[in-house]
Amino acid sequence: MFTDFDFDIVRRTLPYLWKGMQFSLGLTCLAMLGGILLGTLLALMRLSRYSLLRYPAGAYVNLIRSIPLILVIFWFYFLIPIAVKKITGNPYASGIGPFYSALIAFTLFEAAYYCEIIRAGIQSVSQGQASAAFALGMNYWQANKLVILPQAFRNMLPVLLTTSIILFQDTSLVYVVGLTDFMGAAGNVARRDGRLVEMYLFAALIYFILCYSSSYFVKRLQAKYATGR
Repeated sequence: MFTDFDFDIVRRTLPYLWKGMQFSLGLTCLAMLGGILLGTLLALMRLSRYSLLRYPAGAYVNLIRSIPLILVIFWFYFLIPIAVKKITGNPYASGIGPFYSALIAFTLFEAAYYCEIIRAGIQSVSQGQASAAFALGMNYWQANKLVILPQAFRNMLPVLLTTSIILFQDTSLVYVVGLTDFMGAAGNVARRDGRLVEMYLFAALIYFILCYSSSYFVKRLQAKYATGR
């Protein structure tokens, strides 16, 4: 199997593969940031005493967590142009492009999972902390911003990072809208030069190194936090 293995193909295509990796990492960071911000808002809505906020947030989270990510990407890539054409009446109207379709899809999809993590993190903070904040004259939003959320994020940071590692792996799905991430770049080279074994083994090695080292860091971080309590 490895008698005709071409190690030089990886070296020659490193600049192209690096561009794909930059895209994967950039999309991961943007979707993670947007997902955490939206997930925090959804978590606060789910914990609200007002049903007008609690029920829509719960319905959104349950809906998104019940469908595959690739379907959400298709929604934004194929349905938004159709909706824009219907609304504007312009048969030549276009959508928001493959990159923004993927970014919005990843952000909204991951926000549902971040929401549940953040909600559990908020609930892990002692109720006495909120009572103390209110006793000092803080309102609901001030108490969450200054007292509860900082402690909650400290508790749930390992889980947030683990979810972000999975998000990085999921960025390979952008091939369905014609975008080239690291996996897509490796696949393009493999098909172009007929070097499927070399390129896919190299891609698997890079994913393993990045994800395993990140998981190890998260494990150490979790142990550190557990020891500090």
